[in-house]
This record gives sequence, structure tokens and C-alpha cells, in this order.
Amino acid sequence: MRFVLYLVLLVLLTTGCIPQKETVYLQDQDDRKDYENPYNELTTITERYVLRPNDLLYIQVNTSNPKLSEFFNPTRSSGGNNQLNQSLYTYLIDDSMQIDFPFVGKVDLGGCTLQQARERMEKVLEPMVSDAHVKIRLANDAFVILGEVGKPGRIEMGKEQITIYEAIALAGDIKTFGKRKQVKIIRPEGEGYKTFFVDITDKNIVGSDEYYIYPNDLIYVRPMKAKSFGIGESFSFGMISSVLAIYLSITAITQ
Repeated sequence: MRFVLYLVLLVLLTTGCIPQKETVYLQDQDDRKDYENPYNELTTITERYVLRPNDLLYIQVNTSNPKLSEFFNPTRSSGGNNQLNQSLYTYLIDDSMQIDFPFVGKVDLGGCTLQQARERMEKVLEPMVSDAHVKIRLANDAFVILGEVGKPGRIEMGKEQITIYEAIALAGDIKTFGKRKQVKIIRPEGEGYKTFFVDITDKNIVGSDEYYIYPNDLIYVRPMKAKSFGIGESFSFGMISSVLAIYLSITAITQ
């Protein structure tokens, strides 16, 4: 019986104690033996996202002529529910990467970033409006986060790109047993998906290409092995003390 209790205590100690280096963000790891920075140098930020089928675009056309502006944006003068008005000039990109824009018809946005989509729309409108200024933003800027976080699910970003730390904060932070060194990100890219891992305990991620989260990203925070032993976040050394107290009590009684 004594051997079994010793074994239980050993398992609790080895699986329940998480080293600080596994949970602290933004550590300086440059001095670590054999360390190599795994992150790519940042090239661009705002124009990294390329439009995809099923994206929703909020498009507003402004001109120096109020009548023409009202012609392309009739809901601007209708008052009422602003959210409803906005939805009336939100356009879905179909499977052929086209939108159906009023009085213009089909506009191909294949391979476009948001800036390129603005330029393309202004060029399409040029025969009708010589001074058109087009505003375009994503109406479905959201990412999905799953696993060991406080609030998993689909989360609205509020802007075109956010950092990995902002994404984690929006999800209620990573739980105690979440793997901060291997956060998995699946990102739509071209005709398929790009999968990579980031270590958010490493300060070198800041300012790198992997530092930013984009619309439609899927983030997965895997659990540590300790959780597979049934040890939850309520685990503490008090549990070890309780097991030890029970063992000592049983030993005293049996002797």
C-alpha cells in the first residue's frame, strides 16, 4: 500500500507542477543554448489579407456630387436603423470571386487585397463617375479560436488584422494547461490552407510575420499532457497534503 501511495504522490508531483517557463509570455530566449529564431521578418501588415469567396464587403461610394453619392448609397439618406442600412450595401463575394454591384453588374475581385479592390472598383466606376472615392472594408472580419482558452468560438476582430496576443485576450486568455509554446494557426492561403505553430512565450514573435492574426484564421490551443491525467486547474499542493495526511492517518491506525 505504501508503494502505491508513493507512486500516486510521484505522479501528482510530476504532472501537476507546470514550470514557469511554460506559462510566462514574451520571454527572452536568445541566450538559450542552440536557440534559433523561428520567425520570419515582417514584410507588410495591412495588405496581407487576400479576399476569398464568401467574404462580405461593406462598400461606400463618395463623390463631389451629392446626388450621385445618394444614387450609389441610397440608404445613407433613409435614416432609421444604421445596422440595417449598412447591411443593405454589404456585398457577398461569390465562388467566382465576383460581387454584383448595383448599376454596374458583376465585378471580379479575384486575387485582390482590400486596397486593390478599392482601386478596381474606382476604375469600374470611372465611366460613370469621374471622381469616385470608394471605401471598402470587411464586414465579416472574424477569427475562430478553440481549445484551452476562456471563451472559445468565433470572435469579431473589429479591424482588418490583430496580433496573436489581442486574439488570445479577446478569447479570455489561455487556461493554465494550454500549450503556449505550440499555438496552432490554420490560415486560408491561395487555393488551400497554411498551417504553422507559434510560441507566444518567445518575445521574438513580436513584429514578425507570424505576429498577426487575419480574418478567417483558425487558432487552436492544445492541452498539456497533465490534463490527460485528469488534473484540472483546481489542482494544488493542498491535494498532495490531503493525500499525505490520509496516508499518515491510515498508517497510524493500522500500527
